[in-house]
Amino acid sequence: MKDIAIVTGGSRGIGRAIALQLAEDGYDIWLNYRINTAAANEVRTGIEAAGRTCKCLQFDISDKGMIRKTLQPEIDRLNRKEERISVLINNAGISRDNIFHWMTDEEWEDVINTDLNSFFYVTKCVTPHMNENKHGKIINISSLSGQIGNFSQINYSAAKAGLIAATKTLAKEFGRRKIRVNAVAPGLIETDMTKKVEGSDEILKMIPMKRFGKPEEVAGVVSFLCSDKASYVTGAVIPVNGGLYMP
Repeated sequence: MKDIAIVTGGSRGIGRAIALQLAEDGYDIWLNYRINTAAANEVRTGIEAAGRTCKCLQFDISDKGMIRKTLQPEIDRLNRKEERISVLINNAGISRDNIFHWMTDEEWEDVINTDLNSFFYVTKCVTPHMNENKHGKIINISSLSGQIGNFSQINYSAAKAGLIAATKTLAKEFGRRKIRVNAVAPGLIETDMTKKVEGSDEILKMIPMKRFGKPEEVAGVVSFLCSDKASYVTGAVIPVNGGLYMP
């Protein structure tokens, strides 16, 4: 039986690191991306070098119609006797920072649609298949901002906090179906998104480990949660933040 892992937002940053790590762990990958075909193909090359297959699925994660049009037919075409979706990584996310008073409707809606609503629509496509097999792991990539809030990020913080609440709820609903649902909450990780963070030197002073994290360090935690070593872990939110916040 071939085990498939779906990774949304998998062409760069944390998603890229997760896709490559899960390929090393033995999963074939379905890699979602929105625009950067060259980056997606680069990740696919790395996955194939690990001896696994990679299917690149281009669709806008904020568009529920596009999600259903692209992802559902792929699920329907699975050979149930030979392959199954074992892992779903809801990773895709954007930020559109602004203080609440000046935040536009578009900035709010773009982030909520991409970071939170996409989780609902992608997971709705995948979980009937997991239910059928009574097998699956869902990992939602939240954020430190979803745990403690962050200035000028009310949209991003609300979306990532929503993922945490959804994780805990789904863990309760799906536990009897042998589907584990967990979340990972990265802090400041070296990605394109954090390159835009102002005052990095001051932030570093607040991090006990005195550095930003690496995408591969987040991927390592995801790898653990997808493994049998985490077989009794569900409904958890694991921080990967260098000690910046300890709930």
